[in-house]
Amino acid sequence: MRTITHIIVHCSANKAGSALRMADIDRIHRTQNGWNGCGYHYVIPTDGTIECGRPEQLPGAHCRGHNRHSIGVCYIGGLSPDGHTPADTRTPAQRTALRRLIIQLRVRYPTARVVGHCDLDPRKPHCPGFPAAEEYG
Repeated sequence: MRTITHIIVHCSANKAGSALRMADIDRIHRTQNGWNGCGYHYVIPTDGTIECGRPEQLPGAHCRGHNRHSIGVCYIGGLSPDGHTPADTRTPAQRTALRRLIIQLRVRYPTARVVGHCDLDPRKPHCPGFPAAEEYG
């Protein structure tokens, strides 16, 4: 059993309204990164579905130096419609699903801190596009 100290919230860095799903991220992570699957434990597309990626009992591949003791959650979006400008593009369904998932994860991992990717990796200053630690901490 892994010790989980962080629940890390990410965005996929896709423009608002992207139709990406977990299966797409899984394919990208396998083909472009050479990983053995989706690096996130959960992915939330724009319709608010909570899709399982990597099993929780396995370390993720989503935040360098923190994968061993974290759960990675990614919402699809994070860029304005121009595809370049960072933005909080969560749909109402994503907001609801993300809150519900984080509540469930906090029940399973009550001592885990909820943070944004940007809080742990200065190379990702705009991920997830909103202050996750403030909103969900």
